[in-house]
Amino acid sequence: MSRKETAFITGITGQDGSYLAEFLLDKGYEVVGLTRRTTHQRFENIEHLAGKIILEFGDLMDPETIEHIVAEYKPSEVYNLAAQSVPADSWKHPMVTGEITALGTVRVLEALRKHKPDARFYQATSREIYGGVKQEVIDEQSPVFANNPYGIAKLYSHLMTLNYRDSYDMYTASGILFNHESPRRGLHFVTRKVTSAAAAIKLGITNPPLNERGRPLIESGKLRLGNLEAMRDWGYAKEYVVAMWMMLQQDRPEDYVIATNTMYSVQDLCQLAFGHVGLDWRDHVESDTRFMRPTEIEVQRGDYSKAQRQLGWEPKTSFPELVRLMVDADVERFKGGSFQTE
Repeated sequence: MSRKETAFITGITGQDGSYLAEFLLDKGYEVVGLTRRTTHQRFENIEHLAGKIILEFGDLMDPETIEHIVAEYKPSEVYNLAAQSVPADSWKHPMVTGEITALGTVRVLEALRKHKPDARFYQATSREIYGGVKQEVIDEQSPVFANNPYGIAKLYSHLMTLNYRDSYDMYTASGILFNHESPRRGLHFVTRKVTSAAAAIKLGITNPPLNERGRPLIESGKLRLGNLEAMRDWGYAKEYVVAMWMMLQQDRPEDYVIATNTMYSVQDLCQLAFGHVGLDWRDHVESDTRFMRPTEIEVQRGDYSKAQRQLGWEPKTSFPELVRLMVDADVERFKGGSFQTE
C-alpha cells in the first residue's frame, strides 16, 4: 500500500484552514495542523474533523516546534495560513503582527529548507499588499504599495517566499487572495459583523456577541461600523482553498491573484444582509469613526484570469448568494444557542 501524502496546515482552526483540511481529507491526504493551545480547547471550525486530523500545538513564533513537526511528518505540501489576520488590529499590535505574519513565514520556510526542501509550500499572501495602489483592477503584475502594518507584514512574507524559490530552488507559491468570506469567518471581520447582527436583530437576541472592543455587537438596536462606502472584492472561502491546492499541483511554482473581479461596498453588504431577513439596514446600522482605519485601501478588484487560464479555477458563488448563505447560517446558530466569535 502506498503511503498517503501528508499536508501540514498552519492556522488550521481558522476559516481557510478548516475548509482546506476538509478538501485535502477528501483527496486522501493525511492532514497535520498547527494551532495555539488555549484553555477552552474548543475549535468550532474543525470539531467535525476530530479523529480525522492530527493537531500539533504551537505558533509561528516558535521555530523549534515548527522544525519538529516538519522533521517528524515530512509533509509533501505545506500551507502557511496562520497570521495575525485582522488589518484593523495590526495598528494596535504592529510588533506582534510582524513577528507572526512576517517572520513566522520565514520560520516555516527555514524549517522546510533544513528538513524537507522538496516539499511544496503555499503562502497565504493578501490583496492588502496593494493597499494604496491607485489602480482599480489588480493582477500579478500590479505594483505593490501596502499601507497598513498587516499588509506590510504580508508583503514581507510574500517577497521572502519568492526569495526562497529563487535562492534555494524550492517550490514556493503565493496566493494573492482578495477578501474571502464564509459562515466560518471570525466576528472581527465586517461581513460576519453584518450577517450576525442581521440575524440577531431579526430574532430579537438580547445577548448578542461582543465586538473587538469588548462591547455588545448591537447596542440600542444599532450595529456600528466604520466606513460604509469602502469597496471590496468579496468571494467564497470554500472555493478559494481549492485554488490553493491547485497552485501546488503545477509543474513549476508561480503566484496567482484569486478574486472575483467584482466590487461591492459595505453599504451593499448591509442592504443585502438585512434585506434577506426583511429588515431595512438604515434602521439598524450606523457609521462610527471609532471603527475607521487610519488609512483606507483603494478601490480595487482582482483579475483572476491567470488562475482561470493556468489552473482552471474561477469563482462560482456570487456575493449576494454568499451573503444570504452567511445570514442563514447565523440565524441557525442563534436558534441553536451556539455562536462562533473567533
